[in-house]
Amino acid sequence: MTRSLLARFRNDESGVSAIEFAMLAPVLIAFYFGMAEFCQGYMAQKRMGHVSAMVADLVAQEETVSAAALTDMFSIGGLIMKPFSTAPLKQRVSSITRTSGVAKVTWSKGNGMAARVTGETVTLPADLITDGQSIIMSEATYDYDSPVDYLMPTITQFSHKYYLRPRTVDQVTCTGC
Repeated sequence: MTRSLLARFRNDESGVSAIEFAMLAPVLIAFYFGMAEFCQGYMAQKRMGHVSAMVADLVAQEETVSAAALTDMFSIGGLIMKPFSTAPLKQRVSSITRTSGVAKVTWSKGNGMAARVTGETVTLPADLITDGQSIIMSEATYDYDSPVDYLMPTITQFSHKYYLRPRTVDQVTCTGC
């Protein structure tokens, strides 16, 4: 009697699919949430990079800018970051001029990030500008805090620098910076 009952259980395959699903479901759900979290972080990082590029582009198109105009340009970054929070977004734009082989800050303005000190030496990528030339350097950082905290349980800081040459003049000037 016991043998026939054991033989029946051993040959019965009616619940195999349910058991396989119960074993795979937690793994598949974890992959799904992990991919969703990764995609959200990637989108926040890409938008933050776009903010940096947009601010540099807007400044490089001008002959002269004011501190108030730069504040308005920084506010555009908040629009680009939507639907992400703008509170962790920090921005800075600076004009850099190379003289005697040394790149130094001509003017700088920050939003949530301290402005660079005028005359401060800056390291630029090799062969970006030569003596007498200037460049607009836009920097942005974003402290991304995942809503799920599955793959990224702590705050992840994204940062980006963007360089553009002034378009209509040799050097963009800033009043009030």
